[in-house]
Amino acid sequence: MRETADLMSGNIVGLQTTISRSISLSGIGVHSGESVSITFNPADPDTGIVFNRFHDSGDIISVRAVSSQVGSTDLCTLLGRAPDRSVATVEHLMAALYALGVDNISIDLDGGEVPIMDGSAAVFIEALDTAGLVNHSVKRRYVRVIKPVRIEMGGSWAEFTQHNGTRFEIDIDFDSPLIGRQSWKGEVTADTFRRELARARTFGFMRDVERLWASGHALGSSLENSVVIGDDDKVINVEGLRFRDEFVRHKTLDAVGDLALAGAQFIGCYRSYRGGHKLNALALRALLADHSAYEVVEAPARRNTVRHGELVAVNAATFAPWDI
Repeated sequence: MRETADLMSGNIVGLQTTISRSISLSGIGVHSGESVSITFNPADPDTGIVFNRFHDSGDIISVRAVSSQVGSTDLCTLLGRAPDRSVATVEHLMAALYALGVDNISIDLDGGEVPIMDGSAAVFIEALDTAGLVNHSVKRRYVRVIKPVRIEMGGSWAEFTQHNGTRFEIDIDFDSPLIGRQSWKGEVTADTFRRELARARTFGFMRDVERLWASGHALGSSLENSVVIGDDDKVINVEGLRFRDEFVRHKTLDAVGDLALAGAQFIGCYRSYRGGHKLNALALRALLADHSAYEVVEAPARRNTVRHGELVAVNAATFAPWDI
């Protein structure tokens, strides 16, 4: 399909997209330990990404996947602020949607957490590929960074800078000989995400497990959906690592998913050192709060692909999902 090829090529896509048909998955929530079914449905232009949580009572709670809806960022990214009106662990799915360029989608789930699957974004990529993408006849808008925005938090920092593309430069530094200091730097396109980031799994230390269980977290965590590091600083999983630097690749995957909550694709470079969900969320909020730091741009006419130099600025007030 031409629209899929355009997304994989790294070109700037000029039109909004959705999936061509519904598709369902099931799994468990990594923190709740509960079974969850999730269904992806096509959506109309300008819908954005919307999570619909179905309760046993018949109530349906809808939450938009935008920065203003971010609640807790402890261990995962959660949308919504009340326990029964929220959806947790959205970051891996959001990363897959962002990387493939899905603008509009309605996501139904029967629990409060997106299933963890294998701890990466690979299963979500496969499902979206199976569903296929189609173009709307409505132009896509981008958030283009036009001046640096930087935040610092203790020994960590993050910043947005101008860049003619979508680039991530992520550095991590753990007090663990197995991990240590690792870096991933590159343009994030559908192709690079598939090859270099999608299969990188979430990870944790065995020494933290009891503390997490006591706090009601990681109840669904297992060697099937997490890379676990033992007290001897070795990977417990029999199959080992998927990449030598799988840890920083997963942190980059997380950052892609967290920044997808801008509500639009962004053009610029995102850099961070010792970051995580909280830092990513604060950095995105800082960017969107400074209206002099970005502009909203679109193609000059309705067509599948455009060059960076052809994008034109539009009135941001006509498309500002982060304000909702």
